[in-house]
Amino acid sequence: QVQLVESGGGLVQPGGSLTLSCAVSGRTGSYYWAVGWFRQTPGKEREFVTILNWNDRYYADSVKGRFTISGDNGKTMATLQMNNLKPEDTAVYYCTATPFFSPGYDYRRATSYNSWGQGTQVTVSS
Repeated sequence: QVQLVESGGGLVQPGGSLTLSCAVSGRTGSYYWAVGWFRQTPGKEREFVTILNWNDRYYADSVKGRFTISGDNGKTMATLQMNNLKPEDTAVYYCTATPFFSPGYDYRRATSYNSWGQGTQVTVSS
């Protein structure tokens, strides 16, 4: 079993920036790991934000051009730089990880992942 530890988040005004980080530890074995984030607001399902699978980056349409994910090529960590934040970005952000996946993998579904971080609150408000 792997553990995911998140850091970052907080309160920022609209148009501001925040950075989230996620570290993967535990029984990572010989796998290379795809690392990314989902987010969730009260009463709604967990929503895909982004995932880094080796050198391939996938983003939700709502964050394209504003959010950038980076990592260490599948080893143990990833960083999410969030720019031009909007009030609708307010949510609890959850880091997730899975062994590198092949084309056709349903990476946008939360049920495709077994490992999750503890979640960190991001609030965008004036």
